[in-house]
Amino acid sequence: MADAGERAIPFEYRPLDAADCGGEAGWFTWNMVDRTRFNTAVLGEMRVRREGALCRLRMFPERRHTNLTDNVHGGVTLALIDISLFAAMHINGSGEAGPSVTVELSTQFVGGGDPARPLDAVTEIIRETGKMLFLRGQCVQVRADGHEDIIASYSGIIRKMRSRAP
Repeated sequence: MADAGERAIPFEYRPLDAADCGGEAGWFTWNMVDRTRFNTAVLGEMRVRREGALCRLRMFPERRHTNLTDNVHGGVTLALIDISLFAAMHINGSGEAGPSVTVELSTQFVGGGDPARPLDAVTEIIRETGKMLFLRGQCVQVRADGHEDIIASYSGIIRKMRSRAP
């Protein structure tokens, strides 16, 4: 818990051991401290890492994330994309992810997500101003050969906000 005058950080953001991430280095947790909140309660455990100017947010689909055609449900994909905008702001931009808000999100679905593979939202910041953040990216799944299947493309705008005093 935060001391008087300090803000409670709503996200668990800590480095993960590469051995726990299939040998891939650079991953951090990206989960709500309060696991009953939407992000973690609905999508489950997530990871994030910086890849140069990009931010990769990863979730691990389960049966509960599928639709009747056994693909990852579009609503799950949209939720991951929305959360990825804030992860990118935290990793590569400025501003506080907790109190900020999505102003616009445009998404084009181009394929069905395979629930047997991790689903990644790879986001870049296009422009950042004092109050706004403009982003774009792709939701992808890495194949066994290392290539990526594109599930969706997106662009979004975040309005940066500051936490209110306690």
